[in-house]
Amino acid sequence: MSDAGEAAEPVEAAEPVKRPNGRRPKLYSILASAALAAIILGAWTQTWFTAVLVTGQSLDVTGDIAAPALTALALCVFVLLGALALAGPFFRVVLSVLEALIGLAAAYSAILAVASPATASVAAITAATGVGGIESASELVESTTASAWPFVTIVAGVLLIVVAIATLITSRNWPGSSRKYQSVRLETPAAERTAVDDWDALSSGDDPTTSPS
Repeated sequence: MSDAGEAAEPVEAAEPVKRPNGRRPKLYSILASAALAAIILGAWTQTWFTAVLVTGQSLDVTGDIAAPALTALALCVFVLLGALALAGPFFRVVLSVLEALIGLAAAYSAILAVASPATASVAAITAATGVGGIESASELVESTTASAWPFVTIVAGVLLIVVAIATLITSRNWPGSSRKYQSVRLETPAAERTAVDDWDALSSGDDPTTSPS
């Protein structure tokens, strides 16, 4: 038998379970989404098509004419990211789905423009020639040349969907907002007694020198 006074062997403490750090995925998701939204917004200001009319006139068609909804979609992403940075786990899922839908809408708008450049150029043709209507204005187009910007927009929209899916997967491990909203309790200081208060106390039969309990 071992001696009773012999010290017991120390028991090794169990290592704490480490939770995955979601700070970096949160930062990467927000920065990537903001960069893609900026690319879409920048592409909206560039020339997408060069249309040559049957009259020999050449028109530059910018993204605000070929896909006018892009500016609203890009701005929605920036607003969404502000809400996403402060949202809880449930609303992160909702906002991630909305971001994916915005990316889908941006890519779809650019695809429609690439599929029919003459139709996407109708507004510019009408402004230059005065001929209205999609069919009438499209008949004036002899040829069109596309730049890289509509394809950049398609890729940015698809990548925005990918980032939204990544956000949906990793958002459960994101840390909460660093801001701590604490309620402030305002206490009204007790008003000082005046001579009028003492007279009122004497009139009612009370002793004004006695402190209230």
